[in-house]
Amino acid sequence: MSIPLQGNVTNSVVSFADHTVSLVALISDVRRNGRPLAGVAFNSIGRFAQSGILRERMIPRLLSADPDSLLAPDTGLLDPGRVLKRAMKDEKPGGHGDRAAAAAALELACWDLLAKHAAEPAHVVIAKAYGRAPGWDGAPVYAAGGYYRPGDDVRHLRTELSGYRDDGYPAVKIKIGGLPLDEDLRRVEAAVEVMGGGGAVAVDANGRFGWTQALAYAEALAGHRLRWYEEAGDPLAFDLHRRLAEVYPGAVATGENLFSVQDVRNLLLYGGVRAGLDVFQMDAGLSYGLTEYVQMIELMEEHGIDRRSAYPHGGHLINLHIVTGLGLGGCEAYPGVFQPFGGYGPGCRLADGRIHPADDPGFGLEAKPGLTEQIARLVA
Repeated sequence: MSIPLQGNVTNSVVSFADHTVSLVALISDVRRNGRPLAGVAFNSIGRFAQSGILRERMIPRLLSADPDSLLAPDTGLLDPGRVLKRAMKDEKPGGHGDRAAAAAALELACWDLLAKHAAEPAHVVIAKAYGRAPGWDGAPVYAAGGYYRPGDDVRHLRTELSGYRDDGYPAVKIKIGGLPLDEDLRRVEAAVEVMGGGGAVAVDANGRFGWTQALAYAEALAGHRLRWYEEAGDPLAFDLHRRLAEVYPGAVATGENLFSVQDVRNLLLYGGVRAGLDVFQMDAGLSYGLTEYVQMIELMEEHGIDRRSAYPHGGHLINLHIVTGLGLGGCEAYPGVFQPFGGYGPGCRLADGRIHPADDPGFGLEAKPGLTEQIARLVA
């Protein structure tokens, strides 16, 4: 199903008023409480639904496969990697983009199904699958907001960020690049004041700048000692990223628009990234799912980058479980935007700057307000 996002906000490049998300369910032949056990996932937030790719290419491939070819030999259960490989049958290398997100929705639904079959939260199943001890202390979290809104001003931004701070979020991220530099700086200065210092404020240009503007913002922002400066330029402009890292003293962040292992390899080889400082934001929901995402994390580590430098894009339940299961640096939250997908369910606990997953089996999407009804329609 294609589900519209709620809210009319913009960043420096796009409006989200018409954005949609692909919600996918895999219905199994296992029955629990008289109903088929179903795995549910979506393709992350901030793009569009991939209904055509799913319905015309990937879902028919899965349904026409020999069922045994999709199962792990040691467990007899669906294997996410095998499901992904079948969904990508006859697809050429390269051409990442919407198909990467479509495949991700299917692959991630497998993880939800496996976790429900085990009657465990997804982060526990993910940790076990990759040889890690399950983590029960949650993950560091920050609130992503500060979007441009019709008729908005700095006073409204202060009110929004104060709410996040009072709710217990220790850090925030706001948008830049949608206004002239001097007006954006007033927004940044307001955010720094509300949050008590630049170390609690990240800024995101969403890839808008060329080199001259990226440099101008870097020079203007440097004195604020911000948490990070995100996606100054086009996500594949690795030379711009390298040049920025050479002159900007703080952390730079990128990766949410890198959809393959090869993209990440190119960033590591040519993007001038600095181990221990810069931030990686690849998102499994946009990049073929957890199978490909884990390879990205392993590639980072091969290049001397600690996995705690990874803060996936997309402030939602699926990435909370991935961050917790893989022991990554932290995750973002969308407490005020992108419903019904953004933010976390009522069973999740925010304490001491960390977000703790609920105990629901799987990703817990059925317990998320607004998603409960949509999932019920999908698996009815």
